[in-house]
Amino acid sequence: MSSADKLIIQTPEQTSLEFPLAGIGSRFLALAIDYLLQAAGYWVLAMIAIAAFSLATFTQRGSLWAFAALVFSGFAIQIGYFTLFEAIWNGQTPGKRWTHLRVIKDSGRPISVYDAILRNLLRIVDWLPSLYAVGLITMLISGENKRIGDYAAGTVVVHEKPLEGLDSVWNHPVARVEALPVVQVAQLNAEELRLVETFLDRRQSLAPDVRWSMARQIAAQLGHRLDIPAETRPDSEKFLEALAEQRRNTARFH
Repeated sequence: MSSADKLIIQTPEQTSLEFPLAGIGSRFLALAIDYLLQAAGYWVLAMIAIAAFSLATFTQRGSLWAFAALVFSGFAIQIGYFTLFEAIWNGQTPGKRWTHLRVIKDSGRPISVYDAILRNLLRIVDWLPSLYAVGLITMLISGENKRIGDYAAGTVVVHEKPLEGLDSVWNHPVARVEALPVVQVAQLNAEELRLVETFLDRRQSLAPDVRWSMARQIAAQLGHRLDIPAETRPDSEKFLEALAEQRRNTARFH
């Protein structure tokens, strides 16, 4: 589900995870930065090609192989650049990292290598007939600013807010979370554990106020169900970290 500027994911525990959607302007700014870096790659490739053809003597067959290698290298720069960075940087390219954007799954989960390959192979379609026309039209009519590749891979681009200027609660030392009783932690079911881990995985992409509010809401819900007093969990996010870690450790020994 999405609103005008947010991707809202309803969990089985009736808790909402909100991700601010990246608009067309911010996405094209990230794309412009990436294309500048790609242009530098093309320039290096051109210099190598000029040097190779001027210094070496090719037979007709050798020239064809050299041309094929040049075309393949150009394709690798065009498509491989985005695929490689999004795969190894968890949904970010240099342009997206500079503009604080990230590609995630519609479910809020990180993308896989397969997702990165699929969404970027379809950039070829987005460029048709020229100047990114199909991609732009698709994003304009999409409620989540999706292009063709996003629809195919089930992905969306969101804002990853820099953690600067946080509310004072984030900037002060927090109280240590005491070890949680094993019996209580063991009562955390799989769906609740998945909710906690989804929040912990994606918290960096949330706006500071949303992140704080969501951590407090989930901690209050689980603390009440597990009968863990509020005074033993003064910092909601630290409490969720401890809860997930101890639940995993408990599961290993069962």
